[in-house]
Amino acid sequence: MTPILVGTGSGLSQLAQMHAESFTASWTEDTLRELLQTPGSFAFACEEGFIVVRAASDEAEILTLAVRPRYRRRGLGKVLVSRASEHAYRLGARHLFLEVALSNVPALKLYERLGFVEVGRRKAYYAAAPGKYDDALILRSNLPLTALGNRPASG
Repeated sequence: MTPILVGTGSGLSQLAQMHAESFTASWTEDTLRELLQTPGSFAFACEEGFIVVRAASDEAEILTLAVRPRYRRRGLGKVLVSRASEHAYRLGARHLFLEVALSNVPALKLYERLGFVEVGRRKAYYAAAPGKYDDALILRSNLPLTALGNRPASG
């Protein structure tokens, strides 16, 4: 369970498969390749999960975090976010953002423990079921992350 920095060469089909196990609207191998070819984008992965982040200037954004269902609630999400946030910080990012569904309570608890706070909300952003939508919370943390959380300064 040691995530490594991945490139666009190989292994993207495995990441696409993991994404499909985690999300209804999953990303393809081609989508991942195109995304990782974008300047500032990177991914950390292991057999159990992966994270994709894009860094630009002093900000970074978690674009996706996928952990295979049978490996959830074992701390891998925290490891992936931590590794990615350290890398983004080395690239010059000082703030890390993400969007998460309001109904994704396990993810919200993870991000809260890592020091993220809500800075915005997108109403009815995610399709939850036919005719039903879920809000997306926009979360932010300062970098580097700290064990107790690093609350964003106001303003």
